[in-house]
Amino acid sequence: MGSSLLGASPLLHGQAAVRKRKTIVITFGGGARDQETFAPEGQENIPFMMKELIPQSSFFTQVTNQGILGHYVATASLATGVYETLNNFSAIPPQHPTVFEYFRKDLKRPPSDAWVVAPSNGFNRIGESDYRTYGAGLGARVVLPKHLLNAAKSGPATDFDHLLRDNYETPLYTPQIGGSEFELHQLEMILKLSVDDFMAHARTVSSPDELSMFIAKRLMKEESPSLLWITMHDIDIAHSGTYSLYVDAIRRTDRLCAELWKAVQSEPEYAGNATLIILPDFGRDADEDAGGNGFQHHRTGDPAARTTWMMAMGAGVRQGVVYDRPVQSIDLVPSLGAMMGFSTGISQGALIRELL
Repeated sequence: MGSSLLGASPLLHGQAAVRKRKTIVITFGGGARDQETFAPEGQENIPFMMKELIPQSSFFTQVTNQGILGHYVATASLATGVYETLNNFSAIPPQHPTVFEYFRKDLKRPPSDAWVVAPSNGFNRIGESDYRTYGAGLGARVVLPKHLLNAAKSGPATDFDHLLRDNYETPLYTPQIGGSEFELHQLEMILKLSVDDFMAHARTVSSPDELSMFIAKRLMKEESPSLLWITMHDIDIAHSGTYSLYVDAIRRTDRLCAELWKAVQSEPEYAGNATLIILPDFGRDADEDAGGNGFQHHRTGDPAARTTWMMAMGAGVRQGVVYDRPVQSIDLVPSLGAMMGFSTGISQGALIRELL
């Protein structure tokens, strides 16, 4: 009788749900403005979000980024809950503990339970900070599909030029590789994927983000991490100055987000247990701002560059609700901690209570 009563305890059921809870974060990365996405004139570019994802989500219309508007430093700020001030083009780790370190240290989770998939090689240090009481050994494993592709290819690279271009803003920047990075020889051991199969799939995709999504879905199938972070980067093609490529990348990212949500629902370890959160790192300059270059860059810090959105769907999240109150991008980390049951003591963001 005692064990029966104990097993029926709502508190224990709640604790079990937290232990099973899985969270996936997708940064709608590269910087997209409202006028090409959720503004009336831009909604045709995000049909999957408008028709499939928003009706299932809690949608936050005013998410501001008050930090440095560079992709690596902004993503580091998202991952630490602190506005980081590191050089955006430096191969250094975040200065404050990442959400992955909080998660693993507080919940005593193994390295296999926290992963980052990042298409840009400049993100190779995003998984682990150099903060003294966290740091080495407590971060996320990082997969860089471009790095794997570069290591795996033989002969001329021309077949993969469209996948290997790494930095649209500063093309000559080549980051150092380091940290807890996933290496080529681990493909078969961890993802059950031969190098030949990986290369064959690479030949079928049109962009780095599509390759990243392929790797992310393999990770979900083979490792089932409780915390998975995917940084998208195709939209940053806007720096080339070609508007059509920028819009095409938004449409592709929209489709890939919907594909991942379908994968979440089809994987037994995730279906019913996972929360998916999608948000941009920041926007891009307004057309009317004389100090910027419109969609091409994100230099001015005007409202178009700093104000974005966030959607959350899945386990524990209210469906079909829109929240207009302002929140900050650094509020993500403490909110993830509250959702998954771990402390984020050094983060500086505020709790988004609508996610609880």
